[in-house]
Amino acid sequence: MKIGNVELNNPYILAPMAGVTDLPFRILCMEQGAGLVCMEMISAKALQYKNKNTKALLSIHPKEYPVSLQLFGAEPKIISEQARRIEELPFQILDINMGCPVPKVVKNGEGSALMKNPKLVYTIVCETVKAIHKPVTVKIRRGFDNNSVNAVEIARAVEEAGGAAVAVHGRTREEYYSGKADWEIIRQVKEAVSIPVIGNGDVDSCEKAAAMMRETGCDGIMVGRGAQGNPWIFAELLEYERSGVVPERPDMAVIRETMLRHARLQLEFKGEYIGIREMRKHVAWYTKGMKGAARLRARINQTESYQELEELLYSL
Repeated sequence: MKIGNVELNNPYILAPMAGVTDLPFRILCMEQGAGLVCMEMISAKALQYKNKNTKALLSIHPKEYPVSLQLFGAEPKIISEQARRIEELPFQILDINMGCPVPKVVKNGEGSALMKNPKLVYTIVCETVKAIHKPVTVKIRRGFDNNSVNAVEIARAVEEAGGAAVAVHGRTREEYYSGKADWEIIRQVKEAVSIPVIGNGDVDSCEKAAAMMRETGCDGIMVGRGAQGNPWIFAELLEYERSGVVPERPDMAVIRETMLRHARLQLEFKGEYIGIREMRKHVAWYTKGMKGAARLRARINQTESYQELEELLYSL
């Protein structure tokens, strides 16, 4: 799969997720074979005002190439200028978020609120494409609500403005992540544009990835919540594509060692205080459905150090 001048080894992509796809998790997913990993979304305005909290979000490691950096905002000049300012960073693709459903983002006219303004979408993408040499992609939703399902119109605007690819989440903003994703809209977008279309929504297994490809004709598969606590999903997708066989899930020893490696990466990049607290939600995801998981979550929320985390995980 190719996005602009960036060749991906495979079509399986880690979706950008705030508070999830930080550098340590991206490294784990890339090691499992992800074709592209996407960073947490970064505010173009925060970059403009040199907000100190954006520094960590901009961290990129050579082990995670190719990587997509995602900006969000609603002002074409600010987005394009900040894209130009950070282009020297070692990301390969710049993505613009037009799908985030969070109220504090939407009320500022950003994220999925942009789905209501195709002309503004065109201007944002056009100005950003002119400002940088790297491929510009856009992540959108089915529409803002069920009365304005306009992903096809928005995707066409992205293509006309010079966008290199579009990722489509098969839910409206009003649906957030509830119900079943509409894959039909992904098929409609694929038939309407010639740039690569990446399908997103409800892919949490090899079979569902294959079904989305088959039913929509999409060029790539974006995995979001299906990767939480499950970086192995990318290795499984590749093996299923190669052999048609669904690999066995990792055993407890592999899961434990992956959690501990994840924790060490968190500590390396964020320090023990923040790193251990960040691991609490990841451990809950890694152990979801396991015997005693509820009791473990209660205990993990009291963990303050790597040593305590290690002792707790080896008690499983």
